Amino acid sequence: MSIAENSILLRFLLGIWQILAGAWGESAVGRVFARIGRAICRWVQGSALCQFVWREGTLPKSWRESVSCSLFTLILNLPCTLVRWIYRVGKGVWDGSLVFRALSAMGGASFFLMGLFLLVMLIAPHQIWNNAYGLLGAVGVTALFVVGSASRPKHHLESAIFGPYMLFYLMCIGCALVASLSTRLSMRFFSFHVISFLIVVLVVSSVKRYEQLRLMVALAVAGITVAALYGCYQGYVGVEIVASQQDMTVNYGMPGRVYSFFDNPNNFAELLVMLIPLDLGILMAAKTWRGKLWSFAALLPCLAAIGLTYSRSGWIGLALAVCVFIALENWRLVPVMLVVGLCAIPFLPETIYNRILTIGNMKDSSTRYRFAIYDAARDLMNDYWYKGVGLGSDVMKQAFHAYPAMFDGSFPIHTHNNYLQMWGETGIWGFLSYLAVLAYTLKTGVKQYYQTMDKRVRHMLAAALGAFCGILVIGFAEYTWFYPRNMFIYWFLVGVIMACVKLSRMPRREEN
Repeated sequence: MSIAENSILLRFLLGIWQILAGAWGESAVGRVFARIGRAICRWVQGSALCQFVWREGTLPKSWRESVSCSLFTLILNLPCTLVRWIYRVGKGVWDGSLVFRALSAMGGASFFLMGLFLLVMLIAPHQIWNNAYGLLGAVGVTALFVVGSASRPKHHLESAIFGPYMLFYLMCIGCALVASLSTRLSMRFFSFHVISFLIVVLVVSSVKRYEQLRLMVALAVAGITVAALYGCYQGYVGVEIVASQQDMTVNYGMPGRVYSFFDNPNNFAELLVMLIPLDLGILMAAKTWRGKLWSFAALLPCLAAIGLTYSRSGWIGLALAVCVFIALENWRLVPVMLVVGLCAIPFLPETIYNRILTIGNMKDSSTRYRFAIYDAARDLMNDYWYKGVGLGSDVMKQAFHAYPAMFDGSFPIHTHNNYLQMWGETGIWGFLSYLAVLAYTLKTGVKQYYQTMDKRVRHMLAAALGAFCGILVIGFAEYTWFYPRNMFIYWFLVGVIMACVKLSRMPRREEN
């Protein structure tokens, strides 16, 4: 027997959970909630609004067979087509080349290389990390995938699964670059969008089996776990208090906020919100006690680290992510978790408890500052709501200088809101295409969750959807793409959702 099977702690926690879940299901309150839930489900299923939202739209339905989809896929796969042609012309030479065979083998393991790239990205200290490394990594893995496709006819870059709105979104990004107030300033941020697109396409295209997806996600989780361990170390030794990150009048006695390898505690918290649920998905899908033990061990420092970031938006985002995950897995347990969560608040460390009490407090300087930024953004949006100022916070920072300064004499560097930022950068059409991509991703993921029969894929998909909901909520209070590494993980999360959708559809295609 393995050590994990003999673990008193794990067996105790599992026993407690089974007792609570069983007691809730048999209790009168639990039965009442179950009846209420079934009534709500019947009402929702019969709702005209629900049926309208749940139906497959006209554009998505005709997308795969459309000329636009075929042309988009053709253009995207031109490198693969060229490499295959070169391979066929000199097949004997290429097959005899050790270098080509090594590169081709690496291209066939693109899912592993992508996970390794994410791991390195997540453990690189802020002082060492350069966003050019992100471009080199994404382009490098893409190049290896293309080389690997030479001897693998079925390997190609998949775009149809993302639906029609991704193409519109990419077109709007390109237009925002061309129409920018400063194309020079926007070019750097355009490269971030290129990296993000390559990541999301490679995640989907390189995965053929659940085991490959699990390995890729596990490597990313390993990276954030290392970062979390370092964050816990920072919490133990203490970090310097940064006045711009915490109001010490409202948050008296709160220690410095840990940031690990990411320069800012909010950036660190956002990464934890996106990756902690994926660890939960691996934990739920693990078939062996060893797998469960490793996933559980990775979870502990991550939870401790997000507490030590003192990120209120991060806490709210993680709470929502877990609620969505549980609601998809077993919605009857949501009330249990809510009650347990509320009961646990008084037992939290005093500094964390006091920090929670400041949520929504207008006396907090960071809250006041956000509303000052929104006021400044409103003035800018009056002039640029239609076409936007161009890609990136650098252009927006420059544009803000043409308007009155805030109450402290400074100018915003971004809008502190993902959605307002996208609107301000790309204009109304870019904003709508961005919302359409988000809605399509969530809708497709949720619909496919209830259709797939593979429990492992269901667990991973529920985790990814929960994490995505968490980061979307954080986006109302933070500009989560200001730190590019967060932007890359954001789109990695989209890739995980669509990879799960792809895997869940594969058996059905094979049967047909």
